[in-house]
Amino acid sequence: MNTPDREHRHGYSHDKDRYSARLKRVEGQVRGIQRMIEEDQYCIDILTQITAITSALENVGLSLLDEHLKHCVAGAVHSSADGASGDAHTAVDAKVEEAMQAIKRMVKS
Repeated sequence: MNTPDREHRHGYSHDKDRYSARLKRVEGQVRGIQRMIEEDQYCIDILTQITAITSALENVGLSLLDEHLKHCVAGAVHSSADGASGDAHTAVDAKVEEAMQAIKRMVKS
């Protein structure tokens, strides 16, 4: 996994608060499911909540993937076009491969 220096801004940086709020909502939903199980709630109601959480996490993942493609991959393409060096093309290939691996993991889950 890449660990860029602290100066590097990711594509989602401008929306960190929104992502954080969405994930806190998911966290609350998970706690709600824990409570439902402790209270012996109906199975289907719990499964419905799990489906909602799964959907919410998938949406966060798709938004992050979109930001990655628009920012990181597009940035590598622009750098490649500006520099036109072999290293720049290798960086583009690496970013595209990284995105494809993330897509494959998302599709499998």
